[in-house]
Amino acid sequence: MKTMTCRQMGGPCDQAFQGESADDVINAQDQHLKDMVAAGDEAHVPADKDMRGRWKHPIKGMGWYKDTKKAFAALPDD
Repeated sequence: MKTMTCRQMGGPCDQAFQGESADDVINAQDQHLKDMVAAGDEAHVPADKDMRGRWKHPIKGMGWYKDTKKAFAALPDD
């Protein structure tokens, strides 16, 4: 189990997400961004737009995905 924060994945806050894989924490952050924007948190809007844009522009998005996976792999286990 490892932990990454919203900020470590390009977001504006230090909300922590735990998972066994990078995909676990990425999916948790994606949901967090959606929830925060839906609740009216303007600070999360740019990161939410970036997240949505990653899937619309897969080549650019894969760079972010690979970087995040590398960062996750480098973290110590909790």
